[in-house]
Amino acid sequence: MSDPRIHPRVLAPPLYDPDDPEALACYRGAIRVLTGAGVPFLLGGAYSFARYTGIVRHTKDLDVFLREAHVPRALTALEAAGYRTEVTYSHWLAKAFREHHYIDLIYGSGNGIVLVDDGWFDHAVDGEVFGEPVRLCPAEESLWSKAFIMERHRFDGADVNHLIQAHGHLMDWPRLLDRFGPHWRILYAHLILFGFAYPAERDRVPAWMMRELATRLAADGKAPPPDDRVCQGTLLAAAQYLPDVERWGYEDARLEPHGTLTAEQVEAWTDGVITGR
Repeated sequence: MSDPRIHPRVLAPPLYDPDDPEALACYRGAIRVLTGAGVPFLLGGAYSFARYTGIVRHTKDLDVFLREAHVPRALTALEAAGYRTEVTYSHWLAKAFREHHYIDLIYGSGNGIVLVDDGWFDHAVDGEVFGEPVRLCPAEESLWSKAFIMERHRFDGADVNHLIQAHGHLMDWPRLLDRFGPHWRILYAHLILFGFAYPAERDRVPAWMMRELATRLAADGKAPPPDDRVCQGTLLAAAQYLPDVERWGYEDARLEPHGTLTAEQVEAWTDGVITGR
């Protein structure tokens, strides 16, 4: 019996460019290396997105999600297999390279909010990529991680909408709400945009969810504003809110004690966004 969480539209087109055998060898090889080394990992990015939505993209990388504690073992195994590796950003991303193809080893997020933890693995789904059995990132965690990406040159709002349109009736909405925690306004904003994009599919989002978030917003409107002058825009777009934190006296929400990052981590990630690394 087919898994209802796997979108039927994805069964026709291939998930990789059939005219690029080097990419297939690189990505399939990495999957086999990590599996053989006993590294628990999930596939995300274009591969999990295609499974949930039926939208297929050919990309030049493979997104591997894993717990931070398992990154050293993964890098050691990939290096032994001939991949060149680096820890690109200490708080969330390492990479492995072969020729012009690469693998992203993701264990967090650039803004320091999203953490790959046991919940990702507890709710992962089975799949097959490049003929290899794999586990795929849950739809809820995929949406959570995409919801914060609002840079000038990259906005994942359409991906969020497509995940809800194709998979909303199967999502664990209480768990998704819990993932956003104090950042529930981000989820609410995306759900409002979804209702605009798909007016005939508004029932993909449970009515209780919209009532809950509307109630929270109303309560916030009656409460006094916080004392701290913090700009949380940096959690959404690292480069676009630099005037706020560099010239206008706002505190950066990414930095401790508001966030989880050090000044060095913030500087490295902001520079990466600006330079497109």
